[in-house]
Amino acid sequence: MTLEKSVKEAFAKAILEAEASRRPIDPITDKYPQISVDDAYEIQRMVIDAKLGRRGEKIVGMKIGFTSKAIQKLLGVNEPAYGHLLSSTYIDDGTSIIIDELIQPMVEAEIAFILKEDIEGPGVTVADVLKATEGVMPAIEVVDSRIRDWKIKIQDTIADNASAARFVLGGVLRPVKNIDLRLIGLVFEVDGKVVSTATGAAIMGNPAIAVAWLANNLAQYGKKLHAGNVILSGSLIAAAPAAKGTYFKATFSHLGSVSIRFR
Repeated sequence: MTLEKSVKEAFAKAILEAEASRRPIDPITDKYPQISVDDAYEIQRMVIDAKLGRRGEKIVGMKIGFTSKAIQKLLGVNEPAYGHLLSSTYIDDGTSIIIDELIQPMVEAEIAFILKEDIEGPGVTVADVLKATEGVMPAIEVVDSRIRDWKIKIQDTIADNASAARFVLGGVLRPVKNIDLRLIGLVFEVDGKVVSTATGAAIMGNPAIAVAWLANNLAQYGKKLHAGNVILSGSLIAAAPAAKGTYFKATFSHLGSVSIRFR
């Protein structure tokens, strides 16, 4: 199904208003259950274009979601989805986030790739990704759905910029040359208590596979990944709900740690 341009523009406007007012909207798929993934990415583009019209705003990278087979099965999808990272959504490591600026935030732990070269599909491989990567960093992503009660299908999430809200990078950039990304271990803590552990292999078998998928998927829209981009490769763990006063810390073997508090 291809939605009329006016319908897509109306949904883009509704998403922007929901974010500004912190009042979520009903799922797009409730009204248009046959909305296509291409329609959803077009709505996302409209949302991002509107934000780029604001003074000082720019795209600094991209994020990948649905990299876990369990999450894909839960939502009935067979591939990941992507969104854009904007300069205004970056938060310094160890600082705090005002929770009242968000609607229903959740926290994920990810491996971030920092690119030194452009990556352009199709045909991008893991080796291509590693060659183009300056290094990797520990990261926390705060996701926040503008769709009511997280009642989302993949089209809702894509239209809503893959639920992107905030992201935090740890303080050290590690070269990938001598790191097996599949074996990077994660310990995820909430208020000092370990709640999850995982390895890099949780992300499609290898986080670099997720980045290759992103580059190859973007190629069909005539786009590519750019040198200097931050690429969040997907969460190693299930997202944890945030509340005022909650402290999150993700510690990765070989990479170090990253943390954030909500206030």
